[in-house]
Amino acid sequence: MKVDTLDRLDAIGETAWSALHRRARLASPFLTYTWQREWTRTFASGARLELRTVKDADGALIAVLPLYEVEPGLLRTIGGTDVSDYLDLLCVAGREDDAWTALLGSSGEGIVWDLHAVPAASPTVTALPALADAAGFAMTAEIEERCPVLDLPASWDDYLAALSGKHRHELTRKMRRLAREVPDAHVTCAATPDEIAGRFGDFLDLHRRSRTGKAKFMDERMEAFFRRAIAALAAMGGARLWLLDTSGGPMASFVTLEWDGTVGLYNSGFHPDRAALSPGLVLLARLVEDAIVRGQRRFDFLRGEERYKYEFGPTPEPVYAVRLARRAEAPA
Repeated sequence: MKVDTLDRLDAIGETAWSALHRRARLASPFLTYTWQREWTRTFASGARLELRTVKDADGALIAVLPLYEVEPGLLRTIGGTDVSDYLDLLCVAGREDDAWTALLGSSGEGIVWDLHAVPAASPTVTALPALADAAGFAMTAEIEERCPVLDLPASWDDYLAALSGKHRHELTRKMRRLAREVPDAHVTCAATPDEIAGRFGDFLDLHRRSRTGKAKFMDERMEAFFRRAIAALAAMGGARLWLLDTSGGPMASFVTLEWDGTVGLYNSGFHPDRAALSPGLVLLARLVEDAIVRGQRRFDFLRGEERYKYEFGPTPEPVYAVRLARRAEAPA
């Protein structure tokens, strides 16, 4: 195994990165070249990047650990926990132990690796502790947050039947009420970059209105990132913008990301003046129904355990913060 350290994403290249992403166990959109490029461009343009690559004896790329320098000696995964829900070592499935062994052997003294949003099933959580210990590293892995995830059945009727009686009653009641009181309400899906660009202003308006603090979060820099990253993923068939439209304007909106048979609920907004009609919940129900109809396997509500998510019957799956340092350098 050969480990190299690069300071630019384009030193690896989109073609090689994308080929590796297709062979990885975790096909997260947050680990695509597109997402990593746009995040770095927006939030880490002045930071020093450390892209650790691992190649096998034939020179084939088998892993990339994308890091950037937060401060001298502290390296963190590219992607940012405020906008990226699943991050990890990007590696050919089944080669994670080999890749981590090579990476640990290449780490210098006084360097701490700070990894975030690592799924519980990842070898970074399950296998790395033993590898790190054998290589003289101290490692901590702590639950950072949870993602409620729903395994989808074959039909919408099967899904409703699997809900608790209370949640099924409440969901169908809210859907009927909105249909009765706003009969012209309908779902619109924007799936191409041009379609998304045409309706993104509506999403941003609803997002900023919907809850205290969201307007501050969605500042000009964040808006620029969202516009570029979502459009770029949409060009790859990996993002959609949904709206609950009415003759008086949209009432609710969601951005979803798609990968490996999964629909991910990425971000949202709703009109606070229509909150009594639960437009967000009704639109979300239609998104779950659409995912079932299209044969998707999972609906992932992504990070955060807001109460409304659990009304849809998901199971929480943890993501971890992982910290690695040579034992003499390990933080207390």
